[in-house]
Amino acid sequence: MSDIANKIREQITTDPVVLYMKGTPVFPMCGFSAAVVQILSQTGVKFQTYNVLDDADLRQGLKEFSNWPTFPQLYVDGELVGGCDIVREMYQSGELTQLFDEKALAKA
Repeated sequence: MSDIANKIREQITTDPVVLYMKGTPVFPMCGFSAAVVQILSQTGVKFQTYNVLDDADLRQGLKEFSNWPTFPQLYVDGELVGGCDIVREMYQSGELTQLFDEKALAKA
């Protein structure tokens, strides 16, 4: 496994909820990243973010690691949940909150 894949695996197992996004929660650099940050904030769950615009190796490595070409990418307990559309649909249906509750994730 490559160094970048090891780094990603470490990041997604260190924190229960990890969002790889463009920009930061305070200054998102795309609407999709902003939307997922807003949804996560509304659930109240604690989450860690990584700005893929700051690290080209991370950005490319994630595409290969997850086999998912776009950002943001949300991971929960080390598993890819999906991007903005999937997260939005899960939030609207209540599935996202249910997933967080089942995992007993810490609130911010």
